[in-house]
Amino acid sequence: MYELVIAGGWLMLPIILSSIVVIAIAFERYWTLRPSTVIPPTLLGQVWHWLKQDQLTKENIHQLRNSSSLGTILAAGISNSGHGREVMKDSIEEAACQVIHELEKHLAPLGTIAAIAPLLGLLGTVIGMIKVFTAIMIEGTGNAGVLAGGISEALITTAAGLSVAIPALIFHRYFERRVDTLVVEMEDQAIKLVDALHGDRVLRHEEMRPEDVRHDEVHSA
Repeated sequence: MYELVIAGGWLMLPIILSSIVVIAIAFERYWTLRPSTVIPPTLLGQVWHWLKQDQLTKENIHQLRNSSSLGTILAAGISNSGHGREVMKDSIEEAACQVIHELEKHLAPLGTIAAIAPLLGLLGTVIGMIKVFTAIMIEGTGNAGVLAGGISEALITTAAGLSVAIPALIFHRYFERRVDTLVVEMEDQAIKLVDALHGDRVLRHEEMRPEDVRHDEVHSA
């Protein structure tokens, strides 16, 4: 492996650094974007229990805001629920923008690496071929070692760049899709809470997740 890195030339250094960044971002986003962390399954049931029991204190709202991404959105809406439906929805949208920005953190660098890694490999290919043709001009075609070195550098950097770009692109698409799914779920739960607080609907058990229903029944018992 070390011989391959040396044979690839100095462009292997940014390619290797890019691969380390991709691995680090992939692990961090996979851990951060767990559905159970972003949208705790019992959170809506807990909030509904506080509302029905008239136990929604400032301390509970503060706890809710710091609990998760969904909690941040719900807390923003509840804090402004007394100012009318539209104000509550606006506050939820503002909080959601901040939450989405946090969920998409580091995805832009991941996409950038997916785009530039093949270009780095292509640059290595060009440099390697320049060395080959320079050697041909100076020494002719008799020095096979020099020619092989330039060709090797060209091929190694191309392969390395693609080896980094392909996983980076896969991770980028995967995490983008996961963020979209989480945002839709948070929007659905926030709308249920808005409608329930302003009398447009009653938050029935069948509209909660099974975990929410069990959580609410335990607290009501």
